[in-house]
Amino acid sequence: MNAAAQLKDILHAIGQAPETWRVRLHRAISWLARSEREGEDDDARFIFQWIALNAAYAREFSREESERERLRQFHARLIALDAQARLHDALFRQFSGPIRTLIENKFVFEPFWTALREHDASNRWETGFNNSRKAALAAIVNKDTAAVLSIVFDRLYVLRNQLVHGGATWNSTVNRAQLRDGVAILHSLVPLVLAIMLEHPDEDLGEVLYPVV
Repeated sequence: MNAAAQLKDILHAIGQAPETWRVRLHRAISWLARSEREGEDDDARFIFQWIALNAAYAREFSREESERERLRQFHARLIALDAQARLHDALFRQFSGPIRTLIENKFVFEPFWTALREHDASNRWETGFNNSRKAALAAIVNKDTAAVLSIVFDRLYVLRNQLVHGGATWNSTVNRAQLRDGVAILHSLVPLVLAIMLEHPDEDLGEVLYPVV
């Protein structure tokens, strides 16, 4: 049985729970299930996995609150609920593989693209890039799960923007490494995120966007 099917069974077995929480999880699991039906199409898998994650934490937010900040707040809540440190364990297991290669890939480091657009030849982005890599390693050693998630999802968010905003060609032969890494990371983290949420049906994550009417 795949992860989505297992999570769906757990959701159906839960009795009393707020309707907004149930809708949130139902939507997220449905998109995770769709991602699992993809075979070799990593573009589609990544997009469906990201929608599943987005469905898990989407809510109304103020104009002063950025999407990345909202995601960081969601991660902080998950870490607080994750008494068994499963998120850190998952990150640690993948740190020598897809996470390390993603973090070492300049093409998912936003300041690289900013410097390119602004014709900035100062190489300041390289300093930030190297500092970010060192920070990720230190965070893993110090078991700072929030810091690792922040760095990893900063990279994944750049990849998300490239795909969703048409900054990449479908099934391109260019820059495939970061897409494969992104798919591997989300394949591990998204089911774990949803599993933690399923253990806490009373956790208030706010009203869902576009409620069922």
